[in-house]
Amino acid sequence: MRNAAPIRLIGLLAVAMAARGEIIDRIAASVGNKVITASDLDRALRAAAFQDGLQPDFSPERKRAAAEAMIEQKLIQTELSNSRYPLPDPAELVPAIEQFKKAHYKDDQQYRATLAEYGITEADFKELLLWQRTLLLFIQVRFETGVQLADGDVEQYFTNTVKPAAEAAHPGQPVSLEDYRDQIERKLTGQRADQQMDIWLRDVRRRTNVVVHEEVLR
Repeated sequence: MRNAAPIRLIGLLAVAMAARGEIIDRIAASVGNKVITASDLDRALRAAAFQDGLQPDFSPERKRAAAEAMIEQKLIQTELSNSRYPLPDPAELVPAIEQFKKAHYKDDQQYRATLAEYGITEADFKELLLWQRTLLLFIQVRFETGVQLADGDVEQYFTNTVKPAAEAAHPGQPVSLEDYRDQIERKLTGQRADQQMDIWLRDVRRRTNVVVHEEVLR
């Protein structure tokens, strides 16, 4: 197995540190020479729950899903570091966070108190938002720009999906393809970009030494 020696070395170092009575952050997964720790998973789950206004879910299923998402994140970050893709400006997060605070909290004090209740910092939340923007920009540049739609694709989606739904929602009203063309094109472009990214991720993962420590996800 590739990179087996470094992984064993990490394990030996962990044992040595444990022998000295230090707190060890267990490795949940490794992606090439990058690691995802149990605390990384915990923080990601807490930040996502905070964003969605839900209680954090630390079930094995949610941990597994979070680990898979973070593995994909590491694969994409490697691609970003090896290529000249545009990256979002962290300064763009300031108005986004202010809008989030106004929509969900009465003031900054309540916002920060809730962050503390979830066991995360604002930096953790910013990291989540920045990655979400980075991922969207990567998909747009890497995959959406290469998608080409034929008129038949748009017309078929309109006839099979959009038109029946529109007629059911607004009986008796005329339904025109041109009223929905832009919306359909965005929908189909996004779907095909997602398909292309899934294919790309499977290929990159196949060529990368990915190890998941299932015992950490229980």
